[in-house]
Amino acid sequence: MRKKSARSPLVAAVVAENQSPFEFAIACEVFGIDRSADIGRPWYRFVVCSPEPGQVSTKAGFTIGTQHGLEVLDIAHTIVVPATPGPDDSSEALLDALRRAHARGARLVSFCTGAFTLAAAGLLDGRRATTHWMHTEELTRRYPRVQVDPGVLYIDEGDVMTSAGTAAGIDLCLHIVRLDYGAEAANITARRMVVAPHRDGGQAQFVRQPVPPPLPSDPFADTLVWAQEHLDEQIGIEELARRSAMSVRTFARRFQEQHGTTPHQWLLRQRVLHAQRLLETTDLPVDLVADRCGLGTATNLRQHFQRVVHTTPTAYRRTFRAEAG
Repeated sequence: MRKKSARSPLVAAVVAENQSPFEFAIACEVFGIDRSADIGRPWYRFVVCSPEPGQVSTKAGFTIGTQHGLEVLDIAHTIVVPATPGPDDSSEALLDALRRAHARGARLVSFCTGAFTLAAAGLLDGRRATTHWMHTEELTRRYPRVQVDPGVLYIDEGDVMTSAGTAAGIDLCLHIVRLDYGAEAANITARRMVVAPHRDGGQAQFVRQPVPPPLPSDPFADTLVWAQEHLDEQIGIEELARRSAMSVRTFARRFQEQHGTTPHQWLLRQRVLHAQRLLETTDLPVDLVADRCGLGTATNLRQHFQRVVHTTPTAYRRTFRAEAG
């Protein structure tokens, strides 16, 4: 859990020549748009910097104007390194600035091939990390001391975080918001962006089927909405399959293909997310929170909460209920 600060955290996004605009835009959307009014407390402060302030070209043919140089990395709380043009394109000045920032305790975040920049700085040595599935073999070959995991959407190593390709940067950013401001703030941000607040599964679902067949909507949308509205009940896969007009076997297989996780794990995650919201927004005792989110007992809630959120329900409430007030 983050420590409270008199000022909101400063997030710095680094851009370089031939910048990939999508990943950079993710940082701007999540951290750069002031959501203070939505969440009831000060949002992040956000700046953009580059090795040489001025106009930075993008792969899409337009330029990004930057007013800050790398000196801002000496004071930033969180530093975002979007996708890099190539594995050898990071300047030594940037690598040195990232090393200094890490040494003083800044949080470093990479999207997609930005992991190559962190690896080149030596900041992923001995750590788990990920990048776009198309580049995981190259990352492994170039940096054998990095424990590359090709199957996940993002990896949180505490002070260093890496995400897979393109849209996985959104998943990691929402995870950071959840850590810093709580589940409700992450949900608000996700709703404003019209994305899921949390995606289960990993990159494997996209490697197997990189271009999914066009569908007008999620075929399980109605079933999942119903499940989210009845989390206080015991919901079995048989009921979910029936509501989807499928056999249990077909439902389980197609759900895994669509969502990258099992129906059981999806339900558990939804129950924990609901518990987070209740802990933030109500004064219900923990045993009643467990009942409302369908986990039955406080012991069961604590077990799943610890596994997913890495803290206890009481500690979580102490942090985020106090901040919301």
